[in-house]
Amino acid sequence: MGPEGRPHDLSPATVAVTAGRPDRTPGGPVNPPVVLSSTYVSTGTPGPGELLYARNGTETWVPFERALADLEGAAQPALVFGSGMAAIAAVLSLVPSGGRLVVPRHAYQVTLGFADDMALRNGVEVVRVDIADTAAVVEALRAAPTSLLWVESPTNPMLEVADLPALVDAAHAVGVPVAVDNTFATPLGQRPLAWGADVVVHSVTKYLAGHSDVVLGAVVVDDPELHARFLAYRTLHGSIAGPWEVWLALRGLRTLALRVGRSQETAVELARRLAAHPAVAQVRHPSLPDDPGHKVAARLMTGFGSIIGLRPVGGVAAADAVVSALRLWVPATSLGGVESSLERRRRFTTESATVPEDLLRLSVGIEDVEDLWSDLSQALSAAAALPGR
Repeated sequence: MGPEGRPHDLSPATVAVTAGRPDRTPGGPVNPPVVLSSTYVSTGTPGPGELLYARNGTETWVPFERALADLEGAAQPALVFGSGMAAIAAVLSLVPSGGRLVVPRHAYQVTLGFADDMALRNGVEVVRVDIADTAAVVEALRAAPTSLLWVESPTNPMLEVADLPALVDAAHAVGVPVAVDNTFATPLGQRPLAWGADVVVHSVTKYLAGHSDVVLGAVVVDDPELHARFLAYRTLHGSIAGPWEVWLALRGLRTLALRVGRSQETAVELARRLAAHPAVAQVRHPSLPDDPGHKVAARLMTGFGSIIGLRPVGGVAAADAVVSALRLWVPATSLGGVESSLERRRRFTTESATVPEDLLRLSVGIEDVEDLWSDLSQALSAAAALPGR
């Protein structure tokens, strides 16, 4: 049995359903309740585990934090935050003023924007690397004392796949802690703590909650000192989540394996068909045998993820035409919901300049694969029929 009597020999799909449940008592609830209270009865100094004020902690966070920790194989409970960026900001606080931060050249644009703000305000040296080029990352880590290595794998939106065990070993060899944004892969696809990563970050908004109805983040660690540090950060900065949102996220977590399994299976099939479509210039998905990340993903990940990168023939005009012609796919930012969505990432001026202007990021949902393909195919045909093509 694992911490607090939780079994550690269950499959992740079972853990997603069973973790964080109330104790079995006759007449007791199957699901934990949501408690809506900002404060708690207290007549003196609170004892261990005694609640005082909801910014410090609430019983509604606990089941979700335990469940996510179990999924990531963490020794400490997860820490839920009010948004993914609140969680990311907490982890990047490990980098002191004047420190050095190594980040992927392609990553969530707001993460990179936050890093640039750290450079502007706090004199942090931000070094961008191709996270799939292990030798280049190692060289960057060895070039100067570094405060933190930040990893996304697969990256957003370019789907580059990092050799996480190799990067963790190289970073630790020179005393650099490693934080991994595991949002795209989910704990079902990879568990970075098992490879020695120091911190795992999630945008709970995406796959974990899974229904595009909450905004939350989470930090997961093994080390009790790091856990205490991030807990203090959350409390002092007020980066907290509402109990109702966390309860919804836990409810969404119960179907994680079903949703991710279905969407990954569909993404593999769609990527295969897109790669053969005459109106498609390039497809990125780690399942494709000729994808640059295929070998590493096949070795390290369970499944290839549900995000596809697509560049249609005809450039930006064709990409925008595809978005406009779709009827089932939802044109929207964010990802990981049950609905399939897409967007042209460079419509944001803050997106990395090396992301192609015509790149469409597709988030595959759980709809029928033939319906999704029919909609994509007709949209690609509509784009190919543009005047001048």
